[in-house]
Amino acid sequence: MQKALPKRYELLIISISSPLMLGVYEEGTLIETISSDLKTSEILLPLIKECLDKYDISMIIYTRGPGSYMAIKLTYIMLKTIEIMQGIKCVGCSGFALNGGQPIKAVGNLYFIKEKETIITKKYEQPVNVKFTLPQSIQDLELDEESTPDYILPAV
Repeated sequence: MQKALPKRYELLIISISSPLMLGVYEEGTLIETISSDLKTSEILLPLIKECLDKYDISMIIYTRGPGSYMAIKLTYIMLKTIEIMQGIKCVGCSGFALNGGQPIKAVGNLYFIKEKETIITKKYEQPVNVKFTLPQSIQDLELDEESTPDYILPAV
């Protein structure tokens, strides 16, 4: 009798906006969604720990930018520590891949927008309400082997 291969689980974290969202994927397909309106600094680590205790996570994907610098920085530090301590691969993806390419809040009434392959800031007089979503599958999600934050500083 052939031994069954262990299931592969991935964790996707969207921490650049509120609510903070985590998706657990089994073989690339979304099986659990977790969200919180608490601050990244307060809730992200407990949520990650909960997922690591419940699933054998082999890779963690996070939105490395653009977006909230503090959330990106905190997320990266937590994930890099987990990668070093537990050997779980950490990779990044663009926030635009998870919001349909819509503007992402920068600061004040400035928003990040993607024009072709360039990310710039644009001023909007009215707030732009954009929702981030966890995809049903991460098979086609474009991952960056680079896991460092993608800080894009708007001109002040």
